Amino acid sequence: MLLTSFPSSVEAAVSTSFSSNADFIHHNYSAMVDLLNEVNSKCPRITQVYNPPGHSVQNRNLTVIEFSDNPGHHTPGKPEFKYVANMHGNEVVGRELLLHLAVYLCQEYNANNHKIQWLINNTRIHLMPSMNPDGWELANTNHRKPDGTKDWLIGRRNANNVDLNRNFPDLNNIMYENEISHGPNNHLEKLKYALNTPDLEAETKTVMKWLSAYPFVLSANLHGGDLVANYPYDLTRSGKQKEYSISPDDATFRYLAEAYSQNHRYMSKNHKSCGMANDQNFGVQDGITNGGEWYSVSRGMQDYNYLETNCFEITLELGCNKFPKASELSRYWKDNKDALIAYMLQTHIGLKGFVKSSWLQLPIQDAVIQVINMTDNKYINHDITTGRHGDYYRLLIDGYYQIRVIARGYHSQVRCHKVHNKMFHEAEILDFVMIPQHQRNKRDVKERLYCKMLQELADNQGHKLATEQEIFDEMMKDVSEYFNQ
Repeated sequence: MLLTSFPSSVEAAVSTSFSSNADFIHHNYSAMVDLLNEVNSKCPRITQVYNPPGHSVQNRNLTVIEFSDNPGHHTPGKPEFKYVANMHGNEVVGRELLLHLAVYLCQEYNANNHKIQWLINNTRIHLMPSMNPDGWELANTNHRKPDGTKDWLIGRRNANNVDLNRNFPDLNNIMYENEISHGPNNHLEKLKYALNTPDLEAETKTVMKWLSAYPFVLSANLHGGDLVANYPYDLTRSGKQKEYSISPDDATFRYLAEAYSQNHRYMSKNHKSCGMANDQNFGVQDGITNGGEWYSVSRGMQDYNYLETNCFEITLELGCNKFPKASELSRYWKDNKDALIAYMLQTHIGLKGFVKSSWLQLPIQDAVIQVINMTDNKYINHDITTGRHGDYYRLLIDGYYQIRVIARGYHSQVRCHKVHNKMFHEAEILDFVMIPQHQRNKRDVKERLYCKMLQELADNQGHKLATEQEIFDEMMKDVSEYFNQ
């Protein structure tokens, strides 16, 4: 998981110079938008600047820059990633990091940095530097204290004095009830109903619509005030202020959080705590924390992503000082640059593929992808669904898995697969061709026999057993006997 550094390319084919607006300064709203447009002008073939429908309370756009080899379009089979920063207006490090990340991606792509080119050519990346531009403007007017810091809270909330990270629909409690009643475990509230939640702010609605419009796979929400990578769930089940709140994808979320913390210069190391309420030395636990175990948060954006969309999101706390001096920003960039890139690469772990009908190979939208971890025979109680092109993306750590696809009007299909993730490789492809229910499904028998083989391997990891080839040969005898009947 720990990556080597991402140095600037030494074989610069194109020199991409930027104006002084790309320097390490604090960018107000106009300067921020200008810089995003400048990046677009320097890299027009791989970028697009757009504004999701909606705006802030004070009518500012929540501007996004996209990086892709096909900007403006979803390419079926290519996963989509997002970073969102400055949700709390006075937490500005993430805002500046995303602006410098945009400049860096543009420069390095033009300079033939092959790692960056691979990332952009195989991932559609969206960067939203400021979800709360109104709060930033207020925080920026706040004078610094003698120690160089600013007030801990001024500008945190939006112009209506609402904390945006306590403003999303409450899906956790719905999920916790469904765990008991065996109800739905994903896409818990259709957007048209969710938008009717009485107290939603303009910025929240804008982001909710944005999440619904793009098939995001992985995300991180950039904050400040501590130094840790936080993963779901944020809300405790019991109502206690502190309690480990495990999600069905706990192992994968821990892996994702460590992908950031271990590639940050200090996050996973023993470091001084920030002295805030509920604070602890997260370095002794590899720089990561479960949200509920840290402190319970209701109606947060992180858990909303997981429970309403196919997107996995974590929250990144980038340092103790929420609004550092401009002279300190270059240090924050050096601390986080490799981690920002390494985390984006995790969009390519697990499995991806297409679900299509055997009739004319038509894509099947909203097919349900279920996963069982064959090592412990445990169903991962969080399904994802296919997009309108029939494509799916299921983040998984290394292991043996049984994947079941369910689609209305078709036989369900089961396949088993050993996932072995590799850096700078796309997720392993596992396609499904679904058989209409009125036809016999012979393929399912063969797949179940293959699952039997993989289960044998999963059950005996670390023990002496027949080789994979021997088990496979035995399985094929069973297959031949069946089809010769």
